[in-house]
Amino acid sequence: MTKYDVLIIGGGPIGLACGIAARKAGLNYVIIEKGPLASSLFNYPLFMTFFSTSDRLEIGGVPFMSLNPKPNRQEALEYYRRVQQKFELNTRFFEEVTGIQQHEPHLFTVTTSKEVYTAGNVIIATGFYGIPIYMNVPGEELPKVTHYYKEPQYYAFQKVLVVGANNSAVDAALETYRKGADVTMVIRQDKIGERVKYWVKPDIENRIEEGSIKAYFNASVHAIREKEVDIQTPDGIVTIPNDFVLAMTGYRPDFSLLQQAGIALSDDEVRCPVYNPGTMETNQPGVYLAGVVCGGMNTHKWFIENSREHADKIIAHIKQG
Repeated sequence: MTKYDVLIIGGGPIGLACGIAARKAGLNYVIIEKGPLASSLFNYPLFMTFFSTSDRLEIGGVPFMSLNPKPNRQEALEYYRRVQQKFELNTRFFEEVTGIQQHEPHLFTVTTSKEVYTAGNVIIATGFYGIPIYMNVPGEELPKVTHYYKEPQYYAFQKVLVVGANNSAVDAALETYRKGADVTMVIRQDKIGERVKYWVKPDIENRIEEGSIKAYFNASVHAIREKEVDIQTPDGIVTIPNDFVLAMTGYRPDFSLLQQAGIALSDDEVRCPVYNPGTMETNQPGVYLAGVVCGGMNTHKWFIENSREHADKIIAHIKQG
């Protein structure tokens, strides 16, 4: 059995950056990705546009050329495909990590859905898009409820409830509305989220103000049924007819994987993993974190642009060891 110097869990942009850094350092590495290349980006809405300019999404010194001021999902997928191809990264796709076990310092066994690996170091770069934050209300398991929004055409001329107030919710509300859907939003706060893209925020606020999109503020979903939804509002329960619920309530890291690797988590609701910001090594020697997973439930703290440097920090520390 091959022992890898570095096993990287996650084949998104930051996982790929770690693979590039390991390759350049002459380390024997493998990247394990549970879905397709950059699966989180693949699962983004079809017409999603990034906050960042293309140069801030670059990894490995490969230029990211975009026709737009801010690149879109399709351009990003093509860019990271070319990165994978250019460096011929040793990436195993559609393979899910199911277990991490440490036998002694710098000797790990990593079990996947297809194979068993041994590695001296493990980098967890799994992002956060794989596990939705559930509402935990009756009816959430119905087929008409989804935590992932892809494109608006499917919801044309339907009664759509969008739960949430940040970018994913606002995009879903505006796009489905413009395809003829009857859109209602349920928002826990008293206003649209502050992190909503600045060029989109006035659009959603104006649509709500004019009544084109209905919105219940300081509200939450109480129950979901086949043809109706109950909304808890400050004035009591409101029942509205409904065909589909888009629960854009956010996502969270895979805490069970972190705990299985022996990584300590903070006791508060953020559940931030313990790591050294200078090296990205966790409390478990030989286990490193890279990318958005570092923030725990603060999933808006880390992005591609400000976590690209994690790869070089980690590999430099591994080489020193």
